Amino acid sequence: MNPLVSILMPCHNAARYVGEAIRSILAQTWRPIELIVVNDRSTDGSADVLDSMRNDTVQVVNGSFGSAAAARNHAFTISRGAYVKFMDADDVLSARAIELQLARLAGSRSALASGEWGRFYGEDASSFRLNPESVWRDMRPAEWLIEAWTNARPMMQPGIFLLPRAIVERSGGWDESLSVLDDLDFFTRCFVQATEVRFAQGACLMYRSGIEGSLSGRKDRGGVVSAFTALMNGTSRLLGCHDDVLARQACANLMQDFIYSHYPDHKDLLALAERRVREWGGSTLSPTGSPAFDLVRSLVGWKVAQRVRNAYRDAGRRIKGERVASSILDMAGGSSTGVARSPSL
Repeated sequence: MNPLVSILMPCHNAARYVGEAIRSILAQTWRPIELIVVNDRSTDGSADVLDSMRNDTVQVVNGSFGSAAAARNHAFTISRGAYVKFMDADDVLSARAIELQLARLAGSRSALASGEWGRFYGEDASSFRLNPESVWRDMRPAEWLIEAWTNARPMMQPGIFLLPRAIVERSGGWDESLSVLDDLDFFTRCFVQATEVRFAQGACLMYRSGIEGSLSGRKDRGGVVSAFTALMNGTSRLLGCHDDVLARQACANLMQDFIYSHYPDHKDLLALAERRVREWGGSTLSPTGSPAFDLVRSLVGWKVAQRVRNAYRDAGRRIKGERVASSILDMAGGSSTGVARSPSL
């Protein structure tokens, strides 16, 4: 008999998108499947959308869990599938994704399946584009991590992977103290428990970008601490099972990207990250940005360029806020002074 596959989906204020995500699961060519959606304190009408979509395949759990990681862990504890896919409530899965990934696994309970992914923006499906990567092939798990991390932009979105239940159990589940980069932390633990990564061509996750307030965009202290902790955990686990020059270089590049992304703020975390980069032999990663950023960097160095970029961004946010305040005053019958145009870098 075909093995049951459990798709586990946290939902927090995703009323605009969760229906489309669920429909992509119900359209899967593989059967049997179960979809467990955990509605975590939504206040935007998500509960109504989910209630309208309950059926024999879709189970909805309402509660207060506090994080996507905690919601995923709860869904896993009540799931029954021999294979598991974690899925975000704002993404979409191609119709044959699970079928193709199970075909590649061919009954293995020690390998995990990867797939393709592409990006689209907001509700504009026509903007979807595949994002081919060098790791779109069969690989050993440590080699996959090294290759994906060397460029410091690893895509480890939950919906890309299909996992045997035994690997999830051995991984220890999601770290509920994390928010930003909790997927890097979790899947690194899954990878080091696996014997192979088998790539399923045509099994595609359509990743929705440009959503205001998404976790990946958090720059507050809590989000930055979470990202740093996930990077420290992930790099330690990789080097714990595969410590060579290439692995250290990949870890150094991943940590260097953290430094580029958050300089000059959070000096305590930057100092710890810089120490790790030195211990691992240094980084080969260059900072990236707009042509204007690259020009300033070539003239005065990346640190000054980053400070200039931050100043322009802060000015843009301030001006945006002034424009919002001006609009509110206008609607209320008040008056306001003119607002300067937003600079850009």
